[in-house]
Amino acid sequence: MAGSEIDAGTPRHLADKYAIVGVGETPYLRGAGSGRTTRAMGTDAVRSAILDAGMKASDIDGMLSYSNNDSTPAPFIAGDLGIRLNFYMDVYGGGSSTEALVGIAIGVIEAGMCKAVVIFRSMNGYSQVRIGGTGARSAVPVNGDALHSRAYGWQAAGQMFAPSFMRHMHDYGTRPEQVAMVKVIHSEHASNNPKALYRKRVTVDEVLNSRFIVKPLHLLDCCVETDNANAIIVTTADRARDLRHHPVLIRSVVGRCCKPRADMHYQHGPISRVAGYYAKDILWPNAGVGPEDIDITGSYDAFTFTTMLQLEEYGFCKKGEGPEYVSDGTIRLGGKRPNNTSGGHLCEGYTHGIAMVIENVRQLRHDADDSCPIGPDGKRQHTYDYREGGCRQVKDAELTANLGWAMPGTGSAMVMRRG
Repeated sequence: MAGSEIDAGTPRHLADKYAIVGVGETPYLRGAGSGRTTRAMGTDAVRSAILDAGMKASDIDGMLSYSNNDSTPAPFIAGDLGIRLNFYMDVYGGGSSTEALVGIAIGVIEAGMCKAVVIFRSMNGYSQVRIGGTGARSAVPVNGDALHSRAYGWQAAGQMFAPSFMRHMHDYGTRPEQVAMVKVIHSEHASNNPKALYRKRVTVDEVLNSRFIVKPLHLLDCCVETDNANAIIVTTADRARDLRHHPVLIRSVVGRCCKPRADMHYQHGPISRVAGYYAKDILWPNAGVGPEDIDITGSYDAFTFTTMLQLEEYGFCKKGEGPEYVSDGTIRLGGKRPNNTSGGHLCEGYTHGIAMVIENVRQLRHDADDSCPIGPDGKRQHTYDYREGGCRQVKDAELTANLGWAMPGTGSAMVMRRG
């Protein structure tokens, strides 16, 4: 949808005033792991984002990060790059953080506290601190949410989220083979992504025949854990027009919206209801568009089921119709509304959501980093041939939606458009 068509209905004065102008990442690694510190990886990712934007280190004066006590503070990264900060903040959080921090970046720039903000996530999520409590640094203190959840055997995310998934199956007749299609389709997208960790295409049978982790989740229903760092840069749209890439404008942001109870969310409302049910009432009015206008979604895929539940709650289909929506080809490259065109957390690498924003930025630049040839002008010549090893660029992409997830009770979201 052209920008002139969506401007008329926009009710909020910040829509299109800010942009993401640079993105950077390190390789997604497993096996022996990165062999590097989160400080080294974070510094590389931020440097890459600065170079990608066509900026200098001195152009950055704000920095935000998020972690689960598994990363390096922003001032350390900034100091290693020779950046003096006018504003920084390191927050505790995972999957719902990226979009929320984009909102904070907009706010602090709007308030005149700084001019350009880098947001980064650096994690040795496979070799060092694994979410389930294993890895080289496996000692997980019992505090915060764990004071409640650990007593009930809810240590890993799959254990905590499984009741929401099982309830959806009970209420709507959701079949495992339908939701397995999320993994199948994301693996197709990853097969066209040179930097994805898992590039092999899989079948529904392979998903269903992989071992159970916690019902209804099979191994291949679960995301891959990786070591990696990612970074994005937020600044004003006016400044973006003088930088390297076609502007990617921010239409709307929702930051860490939650159900009436975020901890024991099942005590209020349906167990299968997730925070997107509430977030959509902020996201779409502020964006001046609706789900029907979106060309690409980046729906958090910690598990196949998380993608399905969010697509329902944000209105891409009706509640209970998610199994059909994710299995009928709609979310496949070449379909009506592709989802996680990089392969997402299920296949590319696990980044607590920030890589999904990076992917949609590249899609809106019309420059997804796939295997298509580079032309004489230095630009990728996309073929739109989505067979294995080919293209993953969505043709004429104009509007994207990122749907972040922390747990069923908490989520974040963002709408971006090609400027």
